[in-house]
Amino acid sequence: MRVTILLLTLLVAIAFVGNAMAVSPGKTVEYVGGEQGKVVFNGDTHGMKQGMKCPDCHPKPFAMKKGAFKMTKEDHGKPDFCGKCHDGTKAFSQSTETDCVKCHKK
Repeated sequence: MRVTILLLTLLVAIAFVGNAMAVSPGKTVEYVGGEQGKVVFNGDTHGMKQGMKCPDCHPKPFAMKKGAFKMTKEDHGKPDFCGKCHDGTKAFSQSTETDCVKCHKK
């Protein structure tokens, strides 16, 4: 009986982890940016409203640990990392200069 309860608890916990939001609504995660300013990852635009879940981006293309990946200017416009969604179709393009201010805040 204890084993059954333990297994059920484990299954429920795994189910909730798979349904976790990328960043909670109303919360942001900030990353040091270059000359364009810091990058603000917003939970209102990357959360459940958009149907996003942690496994959509973690552990690939992004590691779970903040700061484990350093985006370079050369990484912009590639279909990797942010470009996985920010391709101009799913979401605004990360390679369009006028859209820089949507992520980079001075």
